[in-house]
Amino acid sequence: MSRIRSRARAAAAVALAAALAVGCSSGSTSGPAAATGTQDSVDAALKAGGTITYWSWTPSAKDQVAAFQKEYPNVHVDYVNAGTNKEEYTKLQNAIKAGSGAPDVAQIEYYALPQFALTDSLADLNQYGFGAFEKDYSASTWAQVKNSNGLYGLPQDSGPMALFYNKEVFDKNGIAVPKTWDEYVAAAKKLHAADPTKYITSDTGDPGFALSMIWQAGGHPFSVDGRNVKINLADAGAKKWTATWNQLIEGKLLAPVKEWSDDWFRALGDGTVASLVTGAWMPGNFKSSVPGGEGKWAVAPMPTYDGKPVTAENGGSTQSVVKQSKNPALAAAFVRWLNHGNGVKPFIESGGFPATTADLTSPAFVDEPVPYFGGQKINQVLTQASKDVAPGWTYLPYQTYANSVFSDTVGKAYLNGTGLDAGLAAWQQALVDYGNQQGFTVSAG
Repeated sequence: MSRIRSRARAAAAVALAAALAVGCSSGSTSGPAAATGTQDSVDAALKAGGTITYWSWTPSAKDQVAAFQKEYPNVHVDYVNAGTNKEEYTKLQNAIKAGSGAPDVAQIEYYALPQFALTDSLADLNQYGFGAFEKDYSASTWAQVKNSNGLYGLPQDSGPMALFYNKEVFDKNGIAVPKTWDEYVAAAKKLHAADPTKYITSDTGDPGFALSMIWQAGGHPFSVDGRNVKINLADAGAKKWTATWNQLIEGKLLAPVKEWSDDWFRALGDGTVASLVTGAWMPGNFKSSVPGGEGKWAVAPMPTYDGKPVTAENGGSTQSVVKQSKNPALAAAFVRWLNHGNGVKPFIESGGFPATTADLTSPAFVDEPVPYFGGQKINQVLTQASKDVAPGWTYLPYQTYANSVFSDTVGKAYLNGTGLDAGLAAWQQALVDYGNQQGFTVSAG
């Protein structure tokens, strides 16, 4: 679901990055010390009731709000769809800078969270004792809601990556499900040679996908210590990925169709695009937007470089309490209910993929046959993927800006059908220059 962000306009990201850069000039650089509060004030706030405002764009938001208010009728949640991701972030940052108009609770994707945490715009949920919930979430998502010693949300969903493939197309063309990236490239060549109208996948250049692929390959391109940042988009992991993906780009083995467009959904339905390597939230998109693919698609583990299971996260969001809130304890209570209470159920029912270990290990969830995928118990694959996420990933403290200039640098490789390495080098230089201009101390390599 979080991939809706791919449809947002880059201009909004640039505006947000500029606003955040201004805020960073006076923000904390080391993060707060971990607080050791209790949940007593949260429980008291729920009992007292009141009104809070919630900004989100997820399909489950309305149902979750309705369920929360039914359970706690003395609390009114004013739900506002402030626009998908970057549009919401721009409005949120403008309200934060103005000192008024921000919601009590905001949905924020993991990649954007460090920017708001760095500007001291979010409440540290450790003060409410939420640090005790660590064991209740997958390790990779818990790591994404922490910044320095602060806890700035509770994970809502996760996007461990897997291979979604059109079994009908694979079987018809004698393609075995690839377990390694070498096998995947070989399958791409075999499929396109057998039927030039078919492609193993599509990729016209998406920063989130590129970073997830580098993550899975063992890359650690970003190192952040307060305002000190190191960027290396040519480390061993990055080079491992580009050595594979360059073969698909230079061999013209990627479908020439823009992701998330109507044409792309049609290509998924008619078999033109025969597989996707993407996050575990994708089944909901298949069901809602690719009706022609029902019964044809299946799910397998993400290919690896050596056959040993490892994957990465792609997408995912949290809900954060904005410091501007006049009732932060009640806002924190709502976040707790959303992602650590009864709000998880309607989220899953709407097609969301959870971050909570209780659900990721529940037989009712794990062993559920999914009709769209021919009755395959796809969550067995996806929950295992959540256990196989490589640890230690870090985003930039200005990742939204970084994503917005990806097309101007790495995107040229996709456009020209050339190797990715030069594009990554150009992206790195742009990010080093921008970070230093905004008051960070950024070095390359």
